[in-house]
This record gives sequence, structure tokens and C-alpha cells, in this order.
Amino acid sequence: MLSPVATAQPALEGQENNRRWSELLSLISQGDQAALGKLYDATSRTLYGLVLRMVGNASAAEEVTLDVYSQVWRLASTYRQERGSPTTWLLLLARSRAIDLLRSRLLRSQDREHPLEVVSDARHPASNPEQAAWETARCAVVQSALKQLAAEQREVLELAYFQGMSHSEIAANTGQPLGTIKTRIRLGMLRLRDLLQPYAEGI
Repeated sequence: MLSPVATAQPALEGQENNRRWSELLSLISQGDQAALGKLYDATSRTLYGLVLRMVGNASAAEEVTLDVYSQVWRLASTYRQERGSPTTWLLLLARSRAIDLLRSRLLRSQDREHPLEVVSDARHPASNPEQAAWETARCAVVQSALKQLAAEQREVLELAYFQGMSHSEIAANTGQPLGTIKTRIRLGMLRLRDLLQPYAEGI
């Protein structure tokens, strides 16, 4: 029986594709967000399909796929063509992230089997000046991260999450194709997650 990576391989494999994607990875390693967008548009559907077959849940598969491209953004400089094609590298990243998710599900399932008595009685702290200060600091961190996004990514995220617009409404408001809006939102969220990672425990 073929592995998920093996079955996905033909959909992405191709000498010309791999040449172009090697060039994109080189640009991504230099901080080129447009190159990441092009690679995402070209390869995300197949990676998503692989992950979906492994995890069996559409929402989780989309989350894992975004994680893969977050890794690509961070690790593009480590890609070496002599060790394998971009196709193989991307598929292995996707497979690894999907396995991580499956393992975390197993651990959570095991935790839920523990007797109720051993679960700590965690309570939410009442609102107080310290809590208010923490909320203010958190907002400042998020605003600072937003300012580091490409202008077109920041615009669509603000319209989607601060003004509550749907993707279709944003497309109509900005005059951009719906597919472009979806890609900008996904890449913006990916980049934002990367920027906020150092503050993850506090946020």
C-alpha cells in the first residue's frame, strides 16, 4: 500500500514545477512574502488533500496546512536541492505536521481518561487592574505585529476581523478577486502567527 506522501507525489511532481518552486524557496529565504504567496497558491491544495486524508477533519487539515507554510517561511533557508525536490520537502513537512496533530489528539484523549478528582480546580481570575494592564499589553503586541504585515495583508485582516466583513464583502470593497482576498487573509494569518509566536504563552 502506498504511503500518503507517495500517492500525493504525482500531483505535484514535475521538473519545471520543481525548478520554479526552488526559485520561490530561495526568494522566501530572503523574506519575500510575495514568493510565499505564489508557492501557497501553487501547492496548498495538494498539501491540504494529503493532510485531510491523514487527520480526517477539514478544519484541522486547514490549520495544519497553514502551519506547514509557517514552517516554510521559517525554514526555507534550510532547503537543499541535492537532498530532494521541493515537492518531497513540502510533502514531508505536511506529513510531519499531520503526525504531530494526531499524536497531540492521542495525548488529549489519554488525559480525558484520567479520574475527575485529579483535575485541578482552575478558576478564572476576577477582573482587576493587573488584568486590565495585561489586556492592554496584549493589544499593543497584536497591533505591533499587524504593522509588520504587508499593507495588503493588514488591510484584509482588519476588514475581516475588526469590521466583521465576509470574504465576498472584502472582495467587493477592495475590487480584488475573491481568490486573492482568501490568499491574503491566509498568508496574513500565517505571518501574524509567526510574529506572535514568541508571545504565545502570554497571549
